[in-house]
Amino acid sequence: MLIVACVMSRSAAAQDNYEIQVYGADTIAPKSTMVELHSNFTADGSRPLPGSVYAADRMYPTNHAQHETVEITQGINNWSEVGFYIFTSSRSGQGVQWVGDHIRPRVRVPDSWHWPLGVSLSTEIGYQRRDFSTDTWTWEIRPIVDKTVGRWYFAVNPALERSFHGQTVSEGVGFSPSAKVGYDFTKQISGGLEYYANYGRLGAFDSFHEQEQQFFPAVDLNVSPQWEINFGVGVGVTGSTDHLIVKAIVGRHFDWSHHRAGTSESTQ
Repeated sequence: MLIVACVMSRSAAAQDNYEIQVYGADTIAPKSTMVELHSNFTADGSRPLPGSVYAADRMYPTNHAQHETVEITQGINNWSEVGFYIFTSSRSGQGVQWVGDHIRPRVRVPDSWHWPLGVSLSTEIGYQRRDFSTDTWTWEIRPIVDKTVGRWYFAVNPALERSFHGQTVSEGVGFSPSAKVGYDFTKQISGGLEYYANYGRLGAFDSFHEQEQQFFPAVDLNVSPQWEINFGVGVGVTGSTDHLIVKAIVGRHFDWSHHRAGTSESTQ
């Protein structure tokens, strides 16, 4: 990781309010697919200059923007997966616009190793249009550590980011950590707090006002192993962060392992 950090440079934002999620260490099982829709509405965000469509940094403002992201994740084997994202944005006067695409391979420590913590490593590379990001080509490396203790759940994602093309190519290694603490109130309902941040360049963090920091009280509904449902309301606590965001994640798991090739009949 230190070798990678030496060649990395900073990305523009922690998650850009398209895919607001703290990852767990598990990967999707082989011969199965997870399809998710991430819906995020910025109730109080950046605004354009008077008489201008764009904000001061020549990007579309985020205030009252609706972001819809489709995430498709395919399990490869019992310790790896590949995810693909399609980002879109809609706002009054702008219509629905394609923002960009990312691809995300991920590997994890197999269960057979019997580690006391869940550990995985995700790497994500992709493109986003200049109208929506100061950096068009970016790369992220995200270590993931999680642990369940009784009814409690803990996860930490200390992500490192770089830009291949854009405004922050020469600014060094970007550090964008996220974390989650959850508690199972019942078998179906879990609640907790999610945290997302972008501190700036490693070794020379931005001032608190220029950092991005958000707290999301969130609820997870465990209605079925086939479904993933998450809701949250985020509050930005620094001047550079969108101040109020409402998010929802709805995912459906499809298992292909019990179907005969060329038929729709189950073997069970």
